[in-house]
Amino acid sequence: MPVVSLGTNFSHRTFVLSGFPELQNHRRMLALPFSASYLSVLLANSMLVYVICSVKSLHSPMYVLICTLCLVDILVVTAIIPNMLLNFLFDWNEISLAGCLTQMFCTHLLSSVESTLLLAMALDRYVAICLPLRYPEIINSSMFLKLLLFTLGRSVSIMATLVGLAGSLQFCGSNVIQHCYCDHMALVSLACDSTERNSAAGLAVIVCFVGVDIPLIFYSYVKILSVVLGAAAGEERWKAFHTCGTHLMVMMCFYLQDAERTNMNENTTAAPPSV
Repeated sequence: MPVVSLGTNFSHRTFVLSGFPELQNHRRMLALPFSASYLSVLLANSMLVYVICSVKSLHSPMYVLICTLCLVDILVVTAIIPNMLLNFLFDWNEISLAGCLTQMFCTHLLSSVESTLLLAMALDRYVAICLPLRYPEIINSSMFLKLLLFTLGRSVSIMATLVGLAGSLQFCGSNVIQHCYCDHMALVSLACDSTERNSAAGLAVIVCFVGVDIPLIFYSYVKILSVVLGAAAGEERWKAFHTCGTHLMVMMCFYLQDAERTNMNENTTAAPPSV
């Protein structure tokens, strides 16, 4: 429901999340698959965390990273789906600007942390296979502390800037966010002033995460495969392919999901408000 501007200095402080407007008459039914997905994510990741924490033989750097990735996955879906379920079941689809910016910061921050964890997993395997004698020296508690500080520093600084720029915009036209949750581009597309700085910040995010993390991950696995193919027997090669293939599938799912979300935002922005 677009809202008409009340003046040049007016800016909306409350927004409406449209979320699947084409299924308006079946919104309550949408709660079933999303609830099932949410519970399955919670159950599967919680079980992995429990197993890794309970089995002492799994207290290695690689499994610590997997455990952390599971916890981040739980936080990501918890930041999004419960609010969506309230929207579907009770039509609680309004959100304040502060609440929208908070959700935006949390979801983008956690996604950037996931990207860094995937990079750390790739580098861990690279050191373990390509530099096995130096593995205890490189992969230790000091390295994990540095990784934690790097992850938080990079993610918090970039995402805080991104969200801060979005919060400084004026929203004097429609207050309907064409999305199920507060995504950066979905909110910025409603601004009635210049969004050049926001576009530049979005490009910086792509460069800092996609432009850095993906090449490093790809390089790590190329080096791993070259070492394994040159030294390992048939069965060991298969194990290496299986391990690398699994990690690459997880990485591809993560980055393709982000690419699809970006494409969906662009298509939504290009559509008229009545769609």
